[in-house]
Formats: sequence, C-alpha cells, structure tokens
Amino acid sequence: MNAFLNLNPNNEQANDMIEIRLIKVEETYSIRKEELRKNMDLSTQFEGDFDEETFHLGLFKGNELVSIASFTSSNYKEFEGKQFQLRGMATKEEYQGQGLGRKLVGRALKILIDKKSNLVWCHSRITAVDFYSKMDFKIIGEVFEIPIIGKHIVMYKDLPIK
Repeated sequence: MNAFLNLNPNNEQANDMIEIRLIKVEETYSIRKEELRKNMDLSTQFEGDFDEETFHLGLFKGNELVSIASFTSSNYKEFEGKQFQLRGMATKEEYQGQGLGRKLVGRALKILIDKKSNLVWCHSRITAVDFYSKMDFKIIGEVFEIPIIGKHIVMYKDLPIK
C-alpha cells in the first residue's frame, strides 16, 4: 500500500510542501501530548496502537510533522461490517484552520476503502463536531463525558464498498 500523497503539484518551496504518509505510533506521541493531553497526567499511548490492522498517518509540512491520526480496527455496537475507529486526531495549534486535518482524514478514508472497511467512527470531542460534520460524519447517541478529557459524542461515516 502506498500511503504517500504529495500535495505539491506546482513544485512549491520545500517548506510549503505537504506530504501525507504512514508513520510509527511513537511519532504521534508529541502531538498527542501537546494537543490532546496538554496539562493532563494521561498516557499518549492508546489502546489498539500496536494492533496488527492499526495504522497511523502523519501530515508533514516541509519536514515538520503537523497533523496526526490513528485508525484501529474496532467495532461500534450500533453498526455492522468491517469498521475502524479514528483515534488521536490532532493538528498542531499553529497549523489549525488550514484544512490540513481534512486532507489527512481524506487520505485515511481512501486507505480504509482499500481495506474494505464500510464505516469509520470516532469519539469526537464536542469542540470537533463541526470539523467532522463538514466531512459528512453523522452523530449517533448522546453526549458523554470522558473523565479528565471532557465531553464527547460518537460520530461515524459510511464508506462506499469497493
């Protein structure tokens, strides 16, 4: 599987080039800590990080890793079929609002379709509901609290079967 995506068709300066590629889970830890676990005494390692079907994507701007997401084969009780859970989606604060997270998720959806997944779901922070809604994720269920971290809601997106 080729997870490389060069989003620099006009041969822009190297520091403006965007590349999306598979990364090791350990490469996610610093952004997870800064953006998802800031000032929290919580692990940056998530359940499923090392599972066989789990993959981690990173979006690089130039040589800098600026956005991450992890995808774990995991079934949510309300759905059937082959599912993946999106976990640890984060973009460095200074790069937020530039559409980079959307590009990263878009690339991941292509990989999930290639893996014959029919659905991706996540525990979205309430502050991220608009982000996922703009990519056609839908809400299911009620808001719930994850201790220390805050309020979340389950969101999902059906994927076309190849």
